[in-house]
Parts: sequence; C-alpha cells; structure tokens
Amino acid sequence: METPKIQLVDNEIKLFPYGDLFPKIHPTVFLASGVKIIGDVKIEEYSSIWYNSVVRGDVHYIRIGSYTNIQDCSMLHVTNGKFPLNIGNKVTVGHSVTLHGCTLKDLCLIGMGAVVLDGAIVEECSLVAAGSVIRPGFVVPSGTLVAGVPGKVIRELTEKEMAEFEISAHRYKKYTDITVDSLNKMVKKSNT
Repeated sequence: METPKIQLVDNEIKLFPYGDLFPKIHPTVFLASGVKIIGDVKIEEYSSIWYNSVVRGDVHYIRIGSYTNIQDCSMLHVTNGKFPLNIGNKVTVGHSVTLHGCTLKDLCLIGMGAVVLDGAIVEECSLVAAGSVIRPGFVVPSGTLVAGVPGKVIRELTEKEMAEFEISAHRYKKYTDITVDSLNKMVKKSNT
C-alpha cells in the first residue's frame, strides 16, 4: 500500500534544480517540512527525509535506497566530480548527521551528530556511534561498532544489535505513516 501524498502547505518548495539536474523522488517517499533536495538526487520507495534536512546533489550525484530514513537537520553533500554519496536500503541516519561523498551500505546505522567524510565506506550491518568522525577513505567493517574522533573499531556487534537495523527501518516507516496521516487530517480539517 502506498503512503498517501501530503498536499502542499504554505507553498513550501522542497525540490530544486541544479542546471539541468532535478531530483527523482519515488511517490512513496516522505519529505518533512523544511527539507531541501537539490540536483542529481534519486530516492527509492518508502524512504523518509525528516525536518530541515538538506540533500544537495549539485556537483555530483546522491542515491538513497528504499526504507532508509534521514533524520532531522542532517546534511548530505558530495565532492565536485570526485565523490558521490551512496546510501543503501534500510539505513538509519540519526539527527544532525553530516554525510559527505561517502558510501553507506545496507542495514547500517549512523548515530546522532556523526560525520562521515569523502571516500569513507560504512559496510553492511555496521554502527557508527553518535558524535564520531569517520575520516576520508576509512572503511567501517561489516558487523562492527566504530566510535571516536577519529573513528576507530571498538568491537564486533552482537546478533541482537545487528537485528535492530531492520527494526529501525520499519519503525521509521511506521513513523512516516502516522505523520502523513496526521498531516492529512490537519489539512482536511483546515479545508472544512
């Protein structure tokens, strides 16, 4: 079942061209108020971009998979012609995260306030702790917790911790459904 689309409220523009490039957003994607998406960006089904986040695919491309959530006040950008930003499926990106020209593979979690820099790769089922800085070119191995400034491998994740990545993706899909339903009720009420 597709998520209903929220109506335009107060003429808020969320998608912006950059030259001839314009974002391609699947109709089931939720874009919260304050979101700005620019240029060569593609976002797959059932993903969500939350309040006041910026996804700026101007000087290279950004690709975001399905069931991925980018939480409030996050900044996603690229490096001119050198490092695109690739985010896989069922990824959770916490509040106020900066992702710059890196790759996040499926089923990983980036903690609040973390920074992941150019050419870094976060492999599947990995966790970057809140506030960590992942230096350019660093590879976060699959199934590990990385923390610190600069980020270092701390330990292997448990099966229970890795199972939480899938749960988090589905939790954010539920939050999206509740939010869209609430907004649609508000709009309907204000139009009566």
